[in-house]
Amino acid sequence: MTMTKEEILKAHHFRHATKEFDPSKTISDDDFEFILETGRLSPSSFSSEPWRFVVVQNEELRNKIKNISYGAASKLPEASHFVIILSRTAMDMRYDSAYQKEQQSKAVPKERLTRHLEIYEEFQRNDFKLLDHERFLIDWGIKQTYIPLANMMTAAAQIGIDSCPIEGFDIEKMNTLLNEEGLLEDGHFTISVMIAFGYRKKDPGPRIRLPFEDVVKWVK
Repeated sequence: MTMTKEEILKAHHFRHATKEFDPSKTISDDDFEFILETGRLSPSSFSSEPWRFVVVQNEELRNKIKNISYGAASKLPEASHFVIILSRTAMDMRYDSAYQKEQQSKAVPKERLTRHLEIYEEFQRNDFKLLDHERFLIDWGIKQTYIPLANMMTAAAQIGIDSCPIEGFDIEKMNTLLNEEGLLEDGHFTISVMIAFGYRKKDPGPRIRLPFEDVVKWVK
């Protein structure tokens, strides 16, 4: 079934950064797997797919996150589902890493792989200067994760589920916690962003956005 433009825009108007969730309402397994699948199917630069979605339903870990993340404090434990999006670090984001070579071999025919990896190196080394500093590769990976972040929030809104993206946390403290929980795989991952999903406790206030003409500029 194809959604109409009106239905799609209605979902975007429905979506807002939900501050309080109704703890009495739980997202069904089928609906949440659908949301996660829209994240998994998201595009990424050079098919790098640097993300991992950690669904945190464990109450003890939720409390630990709540205690060190001011952004999550008002969402936990009330949110039905809570997701931490991890991003691969520089050791996996370099064009010549074992992970990237495996990813590229899946995306490109064998006879074109050598040339493709040369282009990939050129892109990282000269076009985007990603090899100048380890942090550039990390940030490039994190940029990719915001694509599934947006897709999952939009997909949720389209089926009447609320969400809230969360950047309100200390990266070092969160990485320390996640490492202690065995979720960062010996430095192959770092935290990128978190998302709470559920059902709103109350309707939001009016939405404030810049006017269309201030956001869109046509060059003809």
